[in-house]
Amino acid sequence: MFTLISAALAIIVGFALLIWSADKFVLGASNTARSFSISPLIVGVVIVGLGTSAPEMLVSAMAAFAGKTGLSVGNAIGSNITNVGLMLGLTALFYPLQIHSKLLKREMPALLLISLFTYFLVSDLYLSFFNGIILLSMMFAMLAFTIWEAKNHDKDNLSQEILDELPEQVSKKVALKWLIIGIVVLIISSRILVWGAVEIAQYYHVSDLIIGLTIVAIGTSLPELATTIAAARKKEFDLAVGNIIGSNIFNLLGVMALPGIINPGTVDNAVITRDFPVMIALTLTLIVFSIAWRKGQTGRLGRVEGAVLLSAYIAYMLWLFVA
Repeated sequence: MFTLISAALAIIVGFALLIWSADKFVLGASNTARSFSISPLIVGVVIVGLGTSAPEMLVSAMAAFAGKTGLSVGNAIGSNITNVGLMLGLTALFYPLQIHSKLLKREMPALLLISLFTYFLVSDLYLSFFNGIILLSMMFAMLAFTIWEAKNHDKDNLSQEILDELPEQVSKKVALKWLIIGIVVLIISSRILVWGAVEIAQYYHVSDLIIGLTIVAIGTSLPELATTIAAARKKEFDLAVGNIIGSNIFNLLGVMALPGIINPGTVDNAVITRDFPVMIALTLTLIVFSIAWRKGQTGRLGRVEGAVLLSAYIAYMLWLFVA
């Protein structure tokens, strides 16, 4: 019982420190980049985008180092399912979202194609070092393409909203301080979280994959929830949805790549038969909801659409529980 309490506390403390350190990392990294005269738009797309996915990437890396490939893979796929089903569904229930951005409508099909390609890569139930290199290379290519797209669509809503959400400016000395502290605490907190998650899994005789799909995925997705709700409250609808799309792309290309590179291994069959299909189905549903079906209209995620996404997520959680 003492071990169980310690593991639960480790998860709670790990999540809290992970979210705090990710925020400080973005503050330090974005201001450090600014001090080197890097374009604010590039800072917004790359650093702020990577910052919200930093918890998933660090937890995945630590789990891979510990030989827990299932936890790493579950975290990546579970975070994507959580982002669309829980985070966007919950946000749309309270703040109906209108989608105007042409940039965003191009990223959604890209997410679907990346999801299908990643599914193909691991369909042989093995995540190899070569698979990891392919995914990581695609992530850098996607970053470069996203920056080019943002620069060439100056009048696009999403580009302006990204600029509006940059962290406050601080001095170079303060920026470097928060950058270092953010990185160190990210590493420590992710290690604490992985230890707690593994202990819980062993205590209840639950697979690392299930823990990654549920507890860890929800916890590491909390920064996305905070960013999405904050953007929706300010009526920055494209940013609210764009944050989720960008994070899901990072999760598939960056987070999924790490276990392959660090500790190649087998993938549970349930990932192919259950989890990937659910993730792809939710992505398709989001795309359908975001299409303007009549000329002159905008895509919309209203309360009905939010309820559908949230219901699908709850049904998936019940499926995992029953299984």
